[in-house]
This record gives sequence, structure tokens and C-alpha cells, in this order.
Amino acid sequence: VQLQASGGGLVQTGGSLRLSCSASGRTFSSYGMGWFRQVPGKEREFVAAISRSAGSTYYADSVKGRFTISRDNAKSMVYLQMNSLLLEDTAVYYCAADPAGRSYYYTRNWNYWGQGTLVTVSS
Repeated sequence: VQLQASGGGLVQTGGSLRLSCSASGRTFSSYGMGWFRQVPGKEREFVAAISRSAGSTYYADSVKGRFTISRDNAKSMVYLQMNSLLLEDTAVYYCAADPAGRSYYYTRNWNYWGQGTLVTVSS
């Protein structure tokens, strides 16, 4: 599976951004998708995940109520709508694919990663 993330940029606090991730190489509807983020010097952390059919979504407590993950299986795309952005949301955001039935919350469980897109929130 090849993943390509896009949509990062510079935004002020309270603003919104939508990240996109395109996938190719396998039937998109056969695996879960997720978003993680990483700040230099810190471990990559879970942000959100969505099941194969989009029937279930999962969020880190820090983004719950502000971020929304969605997917379009016909287009092989996953999205992360980020609203009410905070300074602490600044990070490189990575999309991930195929946790192979394991917990969505741990980076070690995901088989494929995109290249990352930088989100910078300024005051």
C-alpha cells in the first residue's frame, strides 16, 4: 500500500484544516486507516482511526470533539477535518494503513505509512 498525505499548512489558532490521504496498491475498503502526529523529539502519537467500512471511528482524547476522520472508499481517500486548532496541534501528521486486526492506538500495529504533512498552528 502506498500512501500520500496532503493538506498541511499554516493556520491560526481556532482555525481549520482538512488533511487528505490517498491510498493505492490494495483494495482500500479491506483495511482500517488512521492518522498519527509527531513533534520533533517526541514519539509519534495516535490521533484518529476509522474502520474499513467507516462504521467505527476512534479519537485521542486531545482531539475528540474537534477533529473528524472520514473515508471515501470509492476514491481510496481518508480525511482528517481539524477544527478549533490549538498551538499544541502543531506537528507532522502521518496517515497509516492496515492495522491487521490489531489495536488502532499503537504505531507498531500499522503496516503502512505515508510521508507526513506539516501542520503549523500560530497564535
